[in-house]
Amino acid sequence: MKIRFSVITLALLVFCGKTFAQAPKARINHVAIYVVDVQKSGDFYINVLGLDTIPEPFHDGKHIWLKIGPGAAMHIIQGADIKKEYYKNNHTCFSVASVPAFTNVLKQRSIEWEDINGKKGSISSRVDGVKQIWLKDPDGYWIEVNDAKE
Repeated sequence: MKIRFSVITLALLVFCGKTFAQAPKARINHVAIYVVDVQKSGDFYINVLGLDTIPEPFHDGKHIWLKIGPGAAMHIIQGADIKKEYYKNNHTCFSVASVPAFTNVLKQRSIEWEDINGKKGSISSRVDGVKQIWLKDPDGYWIEVNDAKE
C-alpha cells in the first residue's frame, strides 16, 4: 500500500510540475509606428526595405500593415503632428543578404546612412562579424540594417 501511494504521489508531482512549468510564452505579433504621412512612410518601407503589404481592417487611408517576418507585422499609423528625434538605441532592425549591396540601393535613392558611431556612409562590423548600418525613416525612426543570418 505504501509503495502504491508513493508511486501515485510521485506521478502526480511529476505531472503537476510539468503542467505548472509550461507557462505560455509570448511572441511578437506586431510593432507600430506613428507617422506624419502614412503614404510617404509606407513607400519607404515597401520600396526601400522591400517589405510586403498585408491586409489591414480599417481601410481609412491612415493605416498600412506590412509583413516583417513569420507571424509578425509592422503597423504604420498616420496621426503624428510633427517629426521627432529618437535615440539610435531605440530602433528596428532588418537583415539583408548583403549590406554593401543594400547601400547601393540607398545611394541610388540619395538616402543617407551611417555606422554605429555616426560616421556618414560607413559600415560597422560587430564583434561577431555582422555588418550593420543605420538610417532613419521619413519620420526619424532609427533603422538598423545588418547581414545577420538569424
